[in-house]
Amino acid sequence: MLSSILLVANTATEHGGEAASGITKIMDDFGINVPNIAAQALSFAIVMFVLWRFAFKPVLATLDVRNQKISDGLKHAEETQVRLAAAAQESAQIVRNASVEAQKIVDEARKVAKEFADKQQAEAVSRAAETLAKAQQSIELEHRKMLDQARGEIARLVVTTT
Repeated sequence: MLSSILLVANTATEHGGEAASGITKIMDDFGINVPNIAAQALSFAIVMFVLWRFAFKPVLATLDVRNQKISDGLKHAEETQVRLAAAAQESAQIVRNASVEAQKIVDEARKVAKEFADKQQAEAVSRAAETLAKAQQSIELEHRKMLDQARGEIARLVVTTT
């Protein structure tokens, strides 16, 4: 802006004093003092340079670092989510396999229990048959003994009666 004012002022001096006095009058009416404006523009440029160099650059660098950390964190979160999903699938597969294995074990236990029960039943039937056979032999033996006793008694009674 300062350069355009100076350019206008130079152009006005080249075209005559009347135009220069018009610009000077406008500058006086608005309270524009070119040396003060130039000093303020220079001060502003120095302050801007110092702020840019020592304030904005470090803050922007810190923001960039934080943005990078955030993006790394998001990537890590996504990777963790993927690993979590894979772990969930793996655990579901392990549970399914364990369930199938448990079912096999239960079926095998039922089979063994049934075989054991059948074996025990067959053994019980066999023992019952043996016991029945022994009881019949015992009854037969008792029957013979009784008949022998009865014969002996009958023979003794016949002898006694005769």
